[in-house]
Parts: sequence; structure tokens; C-alpha cells
Amino acid sequence: MSQYRFKQSFSDDPSLSDQLFDLMEVTFPGLSSLAECARKLGASWETASTPFIRFHDDIAITHVGVLEIPMQIMGQKLIVGGIHGVATRAEFRRRGYYREVMEEVLRYCDCIYETLVLTTPQPEFYLPFGFRVIDEHIFKIKCNSTDSTDSFRILDFTDTKDYTLLHRLLETRAPVSNIVGVVKEKPVFCVNEGSRPLYYAEDLDLITCMEIESTRLHLFDLVTTQICPLKKILSKIPQLIEEVVIYFSPELLDVKDVQAFTHTFDETVLMVRGKFAAEGEKFMLPRSARC
Repeated sequence: MSQYRFKQSFSDDPSLSDQLFDLMEVTFPGLSSLAECARKLGASWETASTPFIRFHDDIAITHVGVLEIPMQIMGQKLIVGGIHGVATRAEFRRRGYYREVMEEVLRYCDCIYETLVLTTPQPEFYLPFGFRVIDEHIFKIKCNSTDSTDSFRILDFTDTKDYTLLHRLLETRAPVSNIVGVVKEKPVFCVNEGSRPLYYAEDLDLITCMEIESTRLHLFDLVTTQICPLKKILSKIPQLIEEVVIYFSPELLDVKDVQAFTHTFDETVLMVRGKFAAEGEKFMLPRSARC
């Protein structure tokens, strides 16, 4: 008998996915469609996540998932455990089921990972399990970028070439920051970004996760083998940009006069359990890596 009561296997039980996503959709409406989008991009939830599920009459009532996230933290590469998809059906809450499953997850993770991360709008659920909140920052730069050419195009994943391009860059990407960055990770990226426009500049061999709001550029992530200066990215955008808001530490972008501001991303905080060398540094876990 396995030492873990709630540890399940998608490969051993093909019906598990439907049972889990029935619970996920109740708790996080829309998550199933994001997961399906990632699956079409060749990065399925099922191949990436180890599920811990408590059942009641063949209904999944509590789930805590564990992902592996290859990261670079303060210049050191390591595999971090990502806690995600934490859910309990409303009618089964306040019975100790979540605590029971989480305690088993932590016994499992403590044998494998020195560091666990998660992002949540409800940190109070994780404080009792040794997680702590880590402050995050956004970075703002004033600029006046006007002499630009239109070099970005939106990737089209019905085109095999763009599909292959995405996988190549995700597999070979440089960390967007040496303070906190992600390398060679696909499923979390594809769940978070796969349903959004992804912009590609061929001459830079660069995918950007970005949004433009009037004359303000929001830069969420860069997927490329070598991080280039921000001015090169701006030169590919054919409109006036007066301010850039960067959602990761920009020390590799060759920028000056950067202002850092404490920021809560989309009402979620970053929480960590165990060692975390970047604690106290100014950074943000990119949108594409939040789980």
C-alpha cells in the first residue's frame, strides 16, 4: 500500500481528469478552458501535475496539485515545487479535509523540494502550513519611444511553424531575470498565456507577453534565448510609448531611472515555504509562472 492516501496518477486512471476538472470548474470557473488551451499547445495539466485528491462516493471533493517549476533564483538554477489548483467543494468545507490533504502534500514535497511557491488571494489558508508572504514589486520607466517600425506579429498556433517556435523558445529560454526567473517550463506558461495574444519579433527571436494601454506598455514576460535591451523591444512597437511597466526584475534590460513599487498582482500574493534566496530583493514572479 502506498504511504500516500490521496496521491493519484492521471496516467494510471484516465477518468481522473474529468473528475478533477468537475471540481476545478466549480471552484475556478473558466480554468477548464484555459487548461484545454494549454493541452492544444502540447503542454497538458495532466503531464505536469501530481494530484492529491480526496474522494467521496467517486466525487472529487478536495484537490491540491504539485507542479515542478525550473527556476533561476539569485543566479542559481533549481527545481521549485509549485502548489496549485487548491480546491474543496463548498458543501464539504470546514470538515478538515483540506488540512488532511495539504499535510500529506507537504510530507511528499518536503522529501523532494527545498522551496515551495504558490500565488493566492487568500494567504490565510496557507500561513498555518509554514508558507509566508513575499513582497513583490513592479518597475516603471518613463520613455519617449516614437521612431519605431512594426516588427511584432501575433503567433498563430494553427500554424505548425509557430507551434514549433513556441516550444523551441520555451525549451531554450534564458531567465528573464537572475533574481527570479523561469527556464524550460511549459504547462504553467501555456495555461496562463496560451489564451492571450503572444507577440513575436523575428529579428530578435523574441516572444513577448505584453499589453499596450494608450501610451503605456505593460511587459509581463520575455521568452527568448538572450534577453535584449528594452530599447530594442520598444523599437519594434510602431506607436508612442511614454511609460513601461515591467512585471519582473528588469536588471537584464539595460535600463536606467527605474522606479520600483510594491505591488499585489491581480489581487494575489506570492507565498513561499522553505528556502528562498531572493527574499528581500525587489522582483516579481512573472504572470506566466504564477500558479
